[in-house]
Amino acid sequence: MHISEGVLTAPVLGVGAVFTVAGLAVGLKKMDHERLPEVGVLASVFFVASLIHVPIGPSAAHLVLNGTCGLLLGWLAFPAIFVGLTLQAILFEFGGLTTLGVNTFNMAFPAVVLGYLCGHFIKSPNSAVRAVAEFVAGAGAILLSGLMVAASLVLALGESIDTAARLIVLAHIPVMILEGVITIFIMEFIRRVRPEML
Repeated sequence: MHISEGVLTAPVLGVGAVFTVAGLAVGLKKMDHERLPEVGVLASVFFVASLIHVPIGPSAAHLVLNGTCGLLLGWLAFPAIFVGLTLQAILFEFGGLTTLGVNTFNMAFPAVVLGYLCGHFIKSPNSAVRAVAEFVAGAGAILLSGLMVAASLVLALGESIDTAARLIVLAHIPVMILEGVITIFIMEFIRRVRPEML
């Protein structure tokens, strides 16, 4: 879901950068030394999950796991995703440094939103309620990220990119389902081995 360099206009890049700086400020303010290893591990998971990608016009489809980051980290998802995207841009030229603000916001903001919307339900004693909440967090974060990527492209390039923007959202439907299922497995595994993380 990285938007490549040279695609977006300066106003869209500027707004994305401002929103990302605001999200990073909130995330870093909430971070304490005890959570630092957790943020580092989830930044690594995000980095590795996003390495295998399939190009789709000016974007790409790949695992993101931002819903998992949102459930486990809340606002700390902003620094985790920012670090992962920065390393991908520098080491592999996925996305880019000029689009780092927009790409971070498009992936971290849905993580935070779905983390807060579904976070209460993952503590339910009912396993079916937990599974639905975990699936919705994983799949919903991808859906919201896809819509935000499409909106960023349409805002920057107008209706000329409308077809590609729709294609980006449609191409992520299988990724949404896969992310929802993976999120269930990850959260249930954590519940068994490190329940204090929840």
